[in-house]
Amino acid sequence: MASITAPLDGTVMALSEVPDPVFAQGLVGPGIAMMPTSDGDVTVVAPAAGRIVKLHPHAFVIQTETFGLLVHLGIDTVQLDGEGFTLHAVEGDEVAVGDPLITWNPAKITQGGRSVVCPIVILDVPADKLEHIRPAGESAQIGEPLLTVA
Repeated sequence: MASITAPLDGTVMALSEVPDPVFAQGLVGPGIAMMPTSDGDVTVVAPAAGRIVKLHPHAFVIQTETFGLLVHLGIDTVQLDGEGFTLHAVEGDEVAVGDPLITWNPAKITQGGRSVVCPIVILDVPADKLEHIRPAGESAQIGEPLLTVA
């Protein structure tokens, strides 16, 4: 079993509530989402230990021992070409839970007309392997458990 922790402070959302059909329909994979609660700069941290296999200004994928984990910062943020995001790691880095990965400012993203909802998706694992999922509407602080992958 592996625990996935909150990569930022926010309010938990069901993945089905993400304003993007690819995430909402679970086409990328099962998971959870978070709405950031900070108005200032937010440093997003590794929600699980592993190796960074993809790192973009707006998203990253960590490969753990048993599954991949995608965290996407906002919706349609790829269109910003990295503007407003600061990377603190590089692809290939081994990370521990809580290691800083990306700093961004959700309020500035919202001002640009984009959603700041952050999907947290478990790759290559069926939905029935996710357990102890934190209920939608609850707040979670960095490092608090969000769900467990069996």
